[in-house]
Amino acid sequence: MGEFLVWLGGVLWGPPMIVLIFITGLIFSIKTRFFQVRKLGYILQNTLFKIFKKDKYTGEGVMTPMQAISTALAGTVGNGNIAGVATAIAIGGPGAVFWMWVVAFLGMMTKMVEVSLAVHYRVKDDRGNFYGGPMYYIEKGLGPKWKFLAKFFAVMMIIGALGTAVFVQPHTMSEAMKNIFNIPPIVTVTLSVIITGIVIIGGFKRIGEFCERITPFMCLVYIVASLGIILCNISRVPEAFSMIFRYAFTPMPAIGGFAGSTVMLTIQRGMARGMFSNEAGMGSAPMVHATAITDHPIRQGLYGAFEVFVDTLIICTMTALSILMADPMIWSSGLNGVDLTLKAFNTFYGPVGSGIVGIAVLLFAFSTMIGYAIEYETSVVYVFGQDKVKFFRWIYLIPPFLTLGKTTELIWTVVDISTGIVGIPNMLALIMLNGVFIKLFEEFMKKEEKGISIGK
Repeated sequence: MGEFLVWLGGVLWGPPMIVLIFITGLIFSIKTRFFQVRKLGYILQNTLFKIFKKDKYTGEGVMTPMQAISTALAGTVGNGNIAGVATAIAIGGPGAVFWMWVVAFLGMMTKMVEVSLAVHYRVKDDRGNFYGGPMYYIEKGLGPKWKFLAKFFAVMMIIGALGTAVFVQPHTMSEAMKNIFNIPPIVTVTLSVIITGIVIIGGFKRIGEFCERITPFMCLVYIVASLGIILCNISRVPEAFSMIFRYAFTPMPAIGGFAGSTVMLTIQRGMARGMFSNEAGMGSAPMVHATAITDHPIRQGLYGAFEVFVDTLIICTMTALSILMADPMIWSSGLNGVDLTLKAFNTFYGPVGSGIVGIAVLLFAFSTMIGYAIEYETSVVYVFGQDKVKFFRWIYLIPPFLTLGKTTELIWTVVDISTGIVGIPNMLALIMLNGVFIKLFEEFMKKEEKGISIGK
């Protein structure tokens, strides 16, 4: 069974998927004249700097933009940023980092598109809840004849959420707690399930309020800790970047415990880990953004681009540089996953490094479990209806217990499969709906440039 899953993961993340990711991001980058580069300052001004203002938000929605971006980041900034990056380097070599950057660069536009379309096609139920995402823009944007694809996506997202959020994250968290603090995995898993259940039972609003408090704190702590390693080893920056760019295009020979890597394996691992981390093209985070209070789809779409920027270009890069710069021999030691990141932090911070990584893993994994509940419930409502949500909440809390005793490689193979399956129909739909997005984009930018109020 394990060999079959590895084979399936390799097929899903073979050349066709890589080409699809490139094409999707490239189409929208070209059509917007590389908006994510040309207007990066504008994106940050209307997202990062807007967060610190006490402006009153206009438009419909349930969550404030801050709550929506915090919840979306809670779902994306998970252990893909700690263990996933380390796994990519351990298997694909330093060059895998370059391909994570490529995914992020193109993914900023892909995420902006899917978030904008999710808000544009979202629906409101009789309880005041907002639902949106790929299943809605596939059905409403492409027409009723494509409803089968919308249903397929929603079903696969339910399965994917169970694999990504409550299979991978609890496993990484329990393994870290066992190795660092000698806490039995069953204790970590049980406590995480209990707390997750208490939060998600309060609905989207409570999830948003919880993530608004925890996400900024956990991101800041991890970034500061990583910067400590990087700044104190600043002389190794040229060597680290040299390895990243050199081995992105040439095979990496075997060194120490590193078995060597082909260029295709480097690309595959880098892009798979990058997409899993920032979720651009997966169609998951747009379901969270669809609940946001906003006056225009594109305005919320800016938060989608910002989300990828923070997740991969900042946090994943921090992890990668910490591993490559803490000690030249650490990344090729044969260690994998969170153990590799842990070794890098311990080399610099000593025993304190274990505590830093342990807390980061705990917060990142836990926040992902909670944040992903919105994507899961949105898919459940689309397929089975609102009255089945309570039952499926119980289902959501079962997979963590199934991770006990599983290997790291098997866990991440499950991730490759789940992200690949949902990514294909979503990215195809985005390409087919490119005209709708461009119309919304041009309308928004023209009014912004003229200073015309867009609010309702």
